[in-house]
Amino acid sequence: MKLGIVGLPNVGKSTLFNSLTKAGAESANYPFCTIDPNIGVVPVPDHRLKLLGNFYHSKKVTPAVIEFVDIAGLVKGASKGEGLGNQFLSNIREVDAIVHVVRCFEDSNVIHVDGTVDPLRDIETIDLELIFSDLEILERRIAKTSKSAFNDKSLAREVEILKALKAHLEDGKPARTFRCGDEDTESFVSSLNLLTWKPVIFAANVGEEDLADDGTSNSHVQSVRQFAAGSGSQVFVICAQIEQEIAELDDDEKAMFLEELGLKESGLEKLIAASYSLLGLLSFLTSGEDETRAWTIKVGTKAPQAAGKIHSDFERGFIRAEVVNYQDLLDCGAYSAARDKGLIRLEGKDYVVRDGDVILFRFNV
Repeated sequence: MKLGIVGLPNVGKSTLFNSLTKAGAESANYPFCTIDPNIGVVPVPDHRLKLLGNFYHSKKVTPAVIEFVDIAGLVKGASKGEGLGNQFLSNIREVDAIVHVVRCFEDSNVIHVDGTVDPLRDIETIDLELIFSDLEILERRIAKTSKSAFNDKSLAREVEILKALKAHLEDGKPARTFRCGDEDTESFVSSLNLLTWKPVIFAANVGEEDLADDGTSNSHVQSVRQFAAGSGSQVFVICAQIEQEIAELDDDEKAMFLEELGLKESGLEKLIAASYSLLGLLSFLTSGEDETRAWTIKVGTKAPQAAGKIHSDFERGFIRAEVVNYQDLLDCGAYSAARDKGLIRLEGKDYVVRDGDVILFRFNV
């Protein structure tokens, strides 16, 4: 999973990026990977892995990972070359979802680029820059497809969709709110790889005083939540400054610090939960003496395709899957005990994998 972090200057975007990537690397004892200065690979916190690793005395425990991309240079007029101009666009186009950091805190020491704190105005500013970029793509695609449509009537429908989508964007609406009507149209729009088609998670960056009640008493947060509800987006409340402090702590100190703040989970955990929910993802597990590992798949994935995440040969030669819920396995104390109790199921090609399944794939190539 790859998430792009965007936001106007001085909203806490880079602070959040730096704290999330550092915290993730340390909390899971996973080698922090910096691909370039604004990309970080972070393990997905999953308590089940440690438990299963201990259960099997695994030599290696490998979590699922998320790649965060800190998108720099996004200011008003970026689509026309302001700031770093279009430099950020190529990075955003590669991500699965956009994390839009919105400033929801008042602080006279941190100057807002537009003079006042107004999250809805900030959201509109960035949305418009992305819309302008998408319109350029649509205009070029319409011109090219229209020429070909003279000799290929099947392309006439594509031109019709492109023009309708262009009109939608010209109304200031993102592509993700465009009503496709049918699966073929949705598949075609998705293939355009438009920036505003990507799902969005809003990170409402608040002061420490608003963390305990999850921003309920913060009017800025409420306005963001109301806006997100109308566009099918997710919202999570975070304090980038606190996340930066948490990033410096080990696991035990982190747990104590979160408890003192009245929090059950860190910002990274909130973000991952929102991401998995928005993108329709789950994790299944494989475990044994050599390695315990988490694998991320789409909700609704069947057993052969899940096996293919591990290796293409597993999918090609799939015979069956031996499946047990991770908690049932731990409660039994041994794999043989779980089998004796009938908790290990033999599943075929139509089995839809569930979150928390521990699976042993049988295959023959």
